[in-house]
Amino acid sequence: MELVERGVPRSAEFSASPKFMESVIVKPDEFIRQTGLSFSNPSLLRRALTHRSYLNEHPEALEDNERLEYLGDAALDFIAAVWLYNRFPEMDEGALTRLRSALVRTEQLAAFASELGLGEVIFLGKGESATGGRERPALLCAAFEALIGALYLDAGTETVIRFIEPRFERAAKAALEDERLIDARSILQMWSQSEFGEIPDYRTTGTFGPDHDREFAVEVSIGERVKADGRGRSKQEASQAAAANALQKLGLSNSTAAQRSGK
Repeated sequence: MELVERGVPRSAEFSASPKFMESVIVKPDEFIRQTGLSFSNPSLLRRALTHRSYLNEHPEALEDNERLEYLGDAALDFIAAVWLYNRFPEMDEGALTRLRSALVRTEQLAAFASELGLGEVIFLGKGESATGGRERPALLCAAFEALIGALYLDAGTETVIRFIEPRFERAAKAALEDERLIDARSILQMWSQSEFGEIPDYRTTGTFGPDHDREFAVEVSIGERVKADGRGRSKQEASQAAAANALQKLGLSNSTAAQRSGK
């Protein structure tokens, strides 16, 4: 069940006064047209765009965007976690956590905000605007989170997911170019899905040594196209070794495979 904010008047267009609109470069109605967003309750969007510095200078503005920022931050964390869990079924918990952090970090959310031109439509106080607030990453990140919070209240989770998933997809591909971020098995899976639409198959082919010093052998295959073996002290370690050997056979480093998967 979706949450609906109470006590917020609904209107077809933004009803802010001309004085209110003087503090933005692009008006909210124009922002909506440019981005393709739709709000049945435009006052939610206006609130998402109202920085506290504006509220300090304009008592006629009822509320800043900090509560919506809180809501959007929580929504983005959850949606990113679910999206990554489904998008990368072979990725372990540690790698998923690192990748989620990359998707929702301040700099990345500020980049999403910049792509939308969000800095030009934020209602800022004169001092904040004069000192470069419209380009400040922390401010842009907070405004993007508030926008997500407003979109969630206005249209629900599915609308937010449709809006954010393509952005997560692009950001994840860029983040995966960092070899420190992700493991060989996850990289091989992403490459295989991109090239062949298949997930690599892993099977244990043998166990060696006594119980206290057991070693496992694992084979990875992608149909009949790619086969490689690996050994390790656990099945997971052996699977990682097999994936790394497969990438080596293919002549791919982790970053090269990530780049090719995003072609």
